[in-house]
Amino acid sequence: MSSENSPADDENSSADDARQVWDVVVVGAGPAGASAAYAAAVTGRRVLLLEKAELPRYKTCGGGIIGPSRDSLPPGFELPFRDRVHAVTFSNNGRFTRTRRSRQMLFGLINRPEFDHQLVEHAQKAGAELRTGVTVQRVEQHGSAVPDRRTVAVVLQGGETLLARAVVGADGSASRIGAHVGVKLDQVDLGLEAEIPVPETVAEDWKGRVLIDWGPMPGSYGWVFPKGDTLTVGVISARGEGAATKRYLEDFIGRLGLAGFEPSISSGHLTRCRADDSPLSRGRVLVCGDAAGLLEPWTREGISFALRSGRLAGEWAVRVSEAHDAVDARRQALNYAFAIKAGLGVEMSVGKRLLALFERRPGLFHAALTGVRPAWRAFTDITRGRTTLGELIRSHPMAQRALAAVDRRQAATAEPVAEESGS
Repeated sequence: MSSENSPADDENSSADDARQVWDVVVVGAGPAGASAAYAAAVTGRRVLLLEKAELPRYKTCGGGIIGPSRDSLPPGFELPFRDRVHAVTFSNNGRFTRTRRSRQMLFGLINRPEFDHQLVEHAQKAGAELRTGVTVQRVEQHGSAVPDRRTVAVVLQGGETLLARAVVGADGSASRIGAHVGVKLDQVDLGLEAEIPVPETVAEDWKGRVLIDWGPMPGSYGWVFPKGDTLTVGVISARGEGAATKRYLEDFIGRLGLAGFEPSISSGHLTRCRADDSPLSRGRVLVCGDAAGLLEPWTREGISFALRSGRLAGEWAVRVSEAHDAVDARRQALNYAFAIKAGLGVEMSVGKRLLALFERRPGLFHAALTGVRPAWRAFTDITRGRTTLGELIRSHPMAQRALAAVDRRQAATAEPVAEESGS
């Protein structure tokens, strides 16, 4: 608890100690959850971080750390880079390959087990308590398990119940906390990935360079991220194209000359983007990161969205925990939603429109990034954190016109459907 508590607060704190009421319970110890736990714990509040796996644990993810991710890390965080990227090779379904280089680092590459574990350690150093091997079955805000209206019950597998003044759901894209809040999804994609150990000669050829390949299915793309003696190779496309996505990965690996190397890990993962009207809270429960469906719809980049939304969730969860009635708790939760929508929501809106354009004209994106200097400069500015998608569109009239054309086309396509459904 904060050292600035009044005597009355101290009495409440003693009562809470006896009943084991936490100020904030965070469910999920990925980047979003660890960031939320850190943000809440540095205020001096009593914070519990729950994780169903044992740490460190593997996570399907390219592991690219762009500028917004770097800028959202706790003070003193040393990024465990496996490589620093200075060059990007672009190809359009294996053709028209071109490499663009930069004297300055574009972004860094990490392995998620190390990165996530280090984030959790920073949360612990800030005062958060960690429990691993714990599965949350549900949360309850009413009923016999809840002693008063200021408390949320977190029910664990096996029957144990924890009490909190506020809960942050950061338990991934299949979130149980998200289901409680009522998160609605607008876009679901399937990512497939292989971790491929390679000989030193192959690793040297990829050092400092990534590959981005615009794929054969609408909205799909593939990547190669070098991490020392291992290449992270993956592809992503819309869910429902599972067989085609698998073929794309196999063909992609084959034409890269990597089919002869045995992957140490092969994995898959569904990414989920929230609908525009999806809630971010319910009562004293907030959601962030993948649990809230927060990621960039075009690239499906999620680490920076997890870190940024997690920090905001932790800060506002503290305010929710201090609320003495449902009206005040609701006000603080709405402020959290406004903060998310004003920043990450704008970026998601632009990303969604870019995806719609990319699905129809991947060759246009390829030509721009490989042959148009302002487009390459925009790419480098975004990866380095000098600008965001939202800021970029606001400052480039040509980009505004292109997205306006996308909006008009989508509206024209949707109108006949609306008329039919109303008949």
